[in-house]
Amino acid sequence: MSQLTGSLDVLLRFGSAMLRSGDTAFRVRDAMAVLASSLGIQTLAVQITLGSMTVTGRAGTESVTLTREIAPLGVDASRTAALERLARDSKPGLTPAALSAEIDAIEAAPALHSLAPIALSMAVASAAFSFLNGGDMLATCAAAAGGGLGQAARTLLSRRGFNQYAMTVLCAVLASGIYCLIVLGFGVRSFTLAHAVGFISSALFLVPGFPLVAALLDLVQHQTMAGISRLFYGVLLTLAAAFGLSIVAALAGLTPAPASPAGQGVEPMTLLWRAVACFAGGCSYGILFNNPLRTVLVVGVLSMVGNEIRLALHDLGMALPPATFFGALAVGLAASLVREPLHVPRIALTVPSIIMMTPGLYAFQTIVFLNQGKVTDAIAAGAVCSFAVGAMAMGLVAARFVTERRWRFER
Repeated sequence: MSQLTGSLDVLLRFGSAMLRSGDTAFRVRDAMAVLASSLGIQTLAVQITLGSMTVTGRAGTESVTLTREIAPLGVDASRTAALERLARDSKPGLTPAALSAEIDAIEAAPALHSLAPIALSMAVASAAFSFLNGGDMLATCAAAAGGGLGQAARTLLSRRGFNQYAMTVLCAVLASGIYCLIVLGFGVRSFTLAHAVGFISSALFLVPGFPLVAALLDLVQHQTMAGISRLFYGVLLTLAAAFGLSIVAALAGLTPAPASPAGQGVEPMTLLWRAVACFAGGCSYGILFNNPLRTVLVVGVLSMVGNEIRLALHDLGMALPPATFFGALAVGLAASLVREPLHVPRIALTVPSIIMMTPGLYAFQTIVFLNQGKVTDAIAAGAVCSFAVGAMAMGLVAARFVTERRWRFER
């Protein structure tokens, strides 16, 4: 094996590790270009999809092309930060053996949080989401139980290498089924708004925030193949979760619940308790994505700020999608100020901070209306849900246009 072949082989391994940890394709390309220079590779061309990666490198008169298959994706913000830091700190004269040893050390590092804290964090996030969207005490407690146990099951299945789509369906059935058993066990026979948001809250941990946001970021950066494949990956995970929820909704005979109208005004005590719930939910998702404690606390603050802006604007009469856009924009702008001192990728701060903005009630309406065959009503609810989710991602994209020159200019 020539030295160039060895360098490209370990470089492919590095890029695959970045993608598997949830990083965007354009960040992978940038990091691989930096490492290629340190390895003595003069030119590098990279082609990325979610299933494979192809690189062509040239050193002197020699040119080599290699391809590597990529294992199923996951999300590990701590590993993403370590790999990006490895590329950023590399120096000329780096050898393939030294780079491979660094990757070995990063991949061998244990997770920062064990099963119990992760499950507890999702119980807290589900409860916080239920409270923020109008769930009562019963719905909030039941959502916490469903979310915590559902996440515990997902973690155990994931460690055994279970198929991601089947795992998502099973965990959606488990989490929402536990929720319904608890609520129905307390004598609830008709799901009001308070109980409907609890139903969706129990499965909030299944929202594929990283794939969907990363897909949009890649598409904006002209990483079309990676962006489209990641977008379909996120959409399929969403459909799998919706399928699981629809099974339970049909068996429980759930009916749609109306959304609260905008323009209800802002109460000081409401702001205070919402801030607490937003902070708790953001911290919980920081833990789920394997962030260190300092980053977890920052994510909690970003979630609190962004969600308070979103909810306050909605309370003052703004429609949910534009209110969500401004909330996500605030998160993105604030993340740009703190990511350098923390030495973490921006996506590790922004995605866990905006998941609490998910339009849960409209997702519930979409699922239930489809189960009942009310296609027109399902499309209307789904449109609001889709625009709100799109606004979450577009707010983060807009923040990058404001704060990063490379996003404003293509040359």
